[in-house]
Parts: sequence; C-alpha cells; structure tokens
Amino acid sequence: MKTIDAIIIHCSATRAGQDLRAKDIDRIHRQRGFNQIGYNFVIDLDGTVENGRPLNIDGAHCNTKGFSGISYNKHSVGICYIGGLDANGKPTDTRTPEQKAALRELVAKLCKEYQIIEFLGHRDTSPDLDGSGEVEPVEYIKACPCFDVRSEFSNFLRNVVIKP
Repeated sequence: MKTIDAIIIHCSATRAGQDLRAKDIDRIHRQRGFNQIGYNFVIDLDGTVENGRPLNIDGAHCNTKGFSGISYNKHSVGICYIGGLDANGKPTDTRTPEQKAALRELVAKLCKEYQIIEFLGHRDTSPDLDGSGEVEPVEYIKACPCFDVRSEFSNFLRNVVIKP
C-alpha cells in the first residue's frame, strides 16, 4: 500500500448553492483528459461524502511538490467540497454547516487511518515567491479552497504539522 501523509482541501469553484456531484466532476475531469475524477472524496452541499478516485491510485488534484520533493498526487488525499464562489463568482467560503461537519468527520477518520504530517488548502501549495518560508496570500495562484485550512483546523489536529 502506498504512503499517504498529507491531506489537501479543494473547492469545486462553483457558485453557492449550485449542486454538483462526484459523477459531474468525474465527467468534467475526463473532458480535461483525466482518466477519472482527480479527487479522492467530494463533499456535497447536504454533507454527503462521495468517494472519488480510490486511495490506492495516485490522485490528480495537486501536482505541486511539497517539502518531500514528490508530487502531492502521489502521497496525499484530495478532498473537494462543492462550492467556493459567491453568486457573483467571487471566491468565498460557501460551505454549508453540513459540509463543514462532514469535512471535520472525514479528516478525523483519515487522521486515524494514516500518519498525516501535512494538512493544507490547495492555495497553500502555491510557490513561495519571495522565499520567506511561508506562502502568503499575495502569492496564491488560486483561492481554492476559499477558507484558511490552517486556522480552521489548527487545534483540531494536534499531531499534524500544518505547513504553509
């Protein structure tokens, strides 16, 4: 079994209330040339957690290389919640209370099953352009997942190093 030591949170970059399912993302990803959905889990508006790409297959959600020097796709779990944009298309945390609860439960479960050492939002994998050792908001390539994963989960995952 492959090593999984990171979790990366994504959003679907769809407008608040726009319903989308894992099968829809799978279709979109296939249209982009993927062989299947890139995320391992999708959290629907009602909090339902849908399975995506099996964990024993490398993901297709974040090709950036972290401190390990290896693509995150090879050693991380990709979780995507539906939403991330307000009615005008501006990046915003649109998670429903059900999505927030489902995300917390899923992360807790994964942290019990795997030795997670990195936990971040997709935007946190942007390059550190100024070399400060931290990816700052002005350096984000994208806003995804449209909330600060590090601050929301800082006290939740006591044994996890939350990297910038």
